[in-house]
Amino acid sequence: MPSSSPSTTAATTTVSPARDTAGSATTSPHAYDAGLLLLRLALGLTMAAHGSQKLFGWFGGGGIDGTGQFFTMSGYPAGDAMAVVAGLTETLGGLALAVGLLTPLAGAAIVGVMVNALAVTWGGGFFAPKGSEYELLLTAGAAALALTGPGRYAVDRFLPVLRAHRLAYGAAAVVVGLLTAGVILLLRK
Repeated sequence: MPSSSPSTTAATTTVSPARDTAGSATTSPHAYDAGLLLLRLALGLTMAAHGSQKLFGWFGGGGIDGTGQFFTMSGYPAGDAMAVVAGLTETLGGLALAVGLLTPLAGAAIVGVMVNALAVTWGGGFFAPKGSEYELLLTAGAAALALTGPGRYAVDRFLPVLRAHRLAYGAAAVVVGLLTAGVILLLRK
């Protein structure tokens, strides 16, 4: 009776995430796509709303002047310019994430902004109102979307390069987001 090692079996057996080893359906692949869509919409629209607070003063935000003063008090140079950069990044990155357009880059944009937000809130503990759990959750969600891709219900499905999402695209984008955040943090006093 021939025996097979686990490595031989693993190399020759392919199991779809939608089926168990007996071949019966367990989870629809559309469930994953619907979950990614919900996450993209919630995270993306939340970030776009935060960006519009900074840019336009909508939703009770400070606009460029008020947000610029906050950036200056937080140790960033050129507070108004930083407010515009953060506002544009959050608004455009959030909207792109919501519709699934250039998802790895949109996720990386949110990661970069949120790493800076984490740096500002870090000393206040973990829990709200002065903590950093909200910023950490948004950062992790954006990184997860950059790594997993947008799912089927996204504009990226119509872009030949991003139609088949690759982990390398997401990982490279997250690294770019982290490096950009690091450069901005180096400017902070």
